[in-house]
Amino acid sequence: MSEFFDLPSDLQNTYPGLIALHLREALLPVLAGLLVALPVAQLCIRLRWLYPPVLWVTTVLYAIPSIAFFVVLIDYTGLSELTVMIPLAVYSLVVLVPAIVDGVRSVPQETLAAATAMGFGPLRRYFQVQLPIAAPAIIAGLRVAAVSSISLVSVGMLIGNQGALGNMLNSGLIYNQPRLIWLSVVGTAVLAILVDAALIAVRVLLTPWMPRKATR
Repeated sequence: MSEFFDLPSDLQNTYPGLIALHLREALLPVLAGLLVALPVAQLCIRLRWLYPPVLWVTTVLYAIPSIAFFVVLIDYTGLSELTVMIPLAVYSLVVLVPAIVDGVRSVPQETLAAATAMGFGPLRRYFQVQLPIAAPAIIAGLRVAAVSSISLVSVGMLIGNQGALGNMLNSGLIYNQPRLIWLSVVGTAVLAILVDAALIAVRVLLTPWMPRKATR
């Protein structure tokens, strides 16, 4: 059975190592995208006129093919993980910014008024009232961004050995080994399902006030 998971030497990694690399290259960009999207979304909420141009910019950036992104970045970041992760972080903004804006805007005005009456300042109200109530919408955006990022990591095989499980797919095609192709495809799908399930569990933990049927 262990032979089933043996990989060609040119992959320079084990199967568990490729899985760990795949998760790192997929999830760190989503986290970085979230850290950028939070202040950008707050600006869009405060300055409503800013939201349409921000959406336009994120949509245009998302439309740039990943290969073109890689070509531009290679001169600056080389054949490294960063060359794969920077485009994925940029792509996540097209999902995360609208998710945060829509989630925060859905907070009832009565709730905001009550928080203000209790002495909450704008920053405290944002982090302790608006973001927790908007958590279901934000995590829904994170689910889409994470699953999309996990699938796009494989494109990194085009710039060397940075495609994680995608490199195994490439090797399977080169050496005509269906075993490697299946390991790559099934492994990527399982990772996406597990990460999505983990985010659902996080949503359940963060939103105990929501009905069980709604969380499912």
